[in-house]
Amino acid sequence: MATRGSDRQRRRKTITEDGPDPVDVHVGARLRQRRTLLGMSQEKLAAAFGVSFQQIQKYERGANRVSASRLHQLTQILNVPVGYFFEGMTDAPQNGSAHPVHDSEMVASRETLELVRAYYRIEDATVRRRLVDLLRSLGPDAAEH
Repeated sequence: MATRGSDRQRRRKTITEDGPDPVDVHVGARLRQRRTLLGMSQEKLAAAFGVSFQQIQKYERGANRVSASRLHQLTQILNVPVGYFFEGMTDAPQNGSAHPVHDSEMVASRETLELVRAYYRIEDATVRRRLVDLLRSLGPDAAEH
């Protein structure tokens, strides 16, 4: 007879009880980050991907898992290598429903992505370099540079 503890170990994870898998959340965050960086709406991505925009929302939240073949299709639509979706993942084992800690949450903010898009619209490399220097000088750790 199995003990209650061993039943928990063999129980299949469910999103309802356990929340989305941290890997799916990370892949979804990277999907949202790239889509937003490209200035692409969920509706436009959904049309190119052949799904509803609600399905894109579920992928971005990690509520639905992106299959390998669909992930490959996304790489073509978003013009990124497959590895892009896994960059920044921690290799440390996750306990329960904890999500991987990564810097992409900060990078994925709308404000940051608007700043990056504006930066790359500046054609003069010298101006871009000076802008970066200016931004560094305004930060709280400016004395360290």
